[in-house]
Amino acid sequence: MNFRLLAMLFVVSALFFTACGDDDDPVTPMPEPEPEESTIILRENITSDATWESDKTYVLGGRITVESGATLTIQPGTVIKAEAGTGANATALLVARGGTLIAEGTADAPIIFTSIADEITPEQVAGGDFASPNLDPDINGLWGGVIVLGNATISASNDNDEDLNEVQIEGIPSTDTNGLYGGNDDGDNSGVISHISIRHGGANIGAGNEINGLTLGGVGSATTVNNVEVVANQDDGIEWFGGTVDVTDVVVWNAGDDAIDTDQSWAGTLDNFFVVTPVGSCFELDGPEGSYVARQTIQNGTVVAGIFETVDGELELVAGATGLLLDTDENTPLDMSNVHFVGPFVDGQDVTDDELQNTTLTNITFDVDPANLVDLMEKGEVPAGVSAGGSPVANKSGLGWTWASISGGLDGL
Repeated sequence: MNFRLLAMLFVVSALFFTACGDDDDPVTPMPEPEPEESTIILRENITSDATWESDKTYVLGGRITVESGATLTIQPGTVIKAEAGTGANATALLVARGGTLIAEGTADAPIIFTSIADEITPEQVAGGDFASPNLDPDINGLWGGVIVLGNATISASNDNDEDLNEVQIEGIPSTDTNGLYGGNDDGDNSGVISHISIRHGGANIGAGNEINGLTLGGVGSATTVNNVEVVANQDDGIEWFGGTVDVTDVVVWNAGDDAIDTDQSWAGTLDNFFVVTPVGSCFELDGPEGSYVARQTIQNGTVVAGIFETVDGELELVAGATGLLLDTDENTPLDMSNVHFVGPFVDGQDVTDDELQNTTLTNITFDVDPANLVDLMEKGEVPAGVSAGGSPVANKSGLGWTWASISGGLDGL
């Protein structure tokens, strides 16, 4: 007898009866694997290391804090959306002192922070389209913003004019100690922020006070911040409160208040930037609030204070600044160089040249007729280092990934 053939027949028969079964012994199918959730709603602070992945959408369900000792890593191309909220319930991503944010996007895969009302998807970003499909680039106040706090030196004081080395950041309730910033470690490291776009933020937190697009409070020089876009924030685009961090390659587009704001003796450098049509001042630069005094440096920038259209043969302002071109004060040590302001300009768009005692200006140019340059100077005198003419200065070659560039907002600059 062929035993090999007999064994094969036995195996085939067993498989047949197992597959067919009968009514008394049905075959149980293997369960289908459940699909992974593509939207992650966040309600709790981040207390241990976490990674946000680019194939998911993360929704900030409130003020989400990266607490001290924890590191949040955000993969390139990730989309982070935020629920609406105002006052103490304003949504924001807060990086506390001692916390670390590694948000390192790329030009091909930027990290997008936006409102839950924005229909942008990770698939859209992965396909190379970084523009919002449904929200115009001037819609603001739909959520809070990104706040990074560190241990670097600040210049602050109390009501008795006594120096303070730490204070609570604006927009965070005093009951939340994660909102404290400042210290004595100027080399502090809060992580990496690169190729991020922050959109439609600036939720009101009370009494006309809103959250900035990007807030840097006491952030140290070991922190890397570059390639940052802020679009349509109801308050300032970027605001520094002391600290020593340098920031490079920036676009602030359609800020609802000031584009660039500094306080408490920020001791860093802003290099290569575009400011386009802020509603408030293009620059609001303040210095020490305590006895500590440091110089800030702003260089290599192009500023578009307003956009005009011809109506019935007349130029009319359709978007842009109602505030000052350069608003500083006499106790703000400032070195500003190679900044070009694109005209035309409207009444009220001035330079506070009567408060430039601690400021050095080098190659600051305005797109006006030389005879009209003095009209932009609040005091009626043109300070040294300022002239008419010039041309756009900032280098946009590495900023093609920004929504501003994609939409044509940087055309001609």
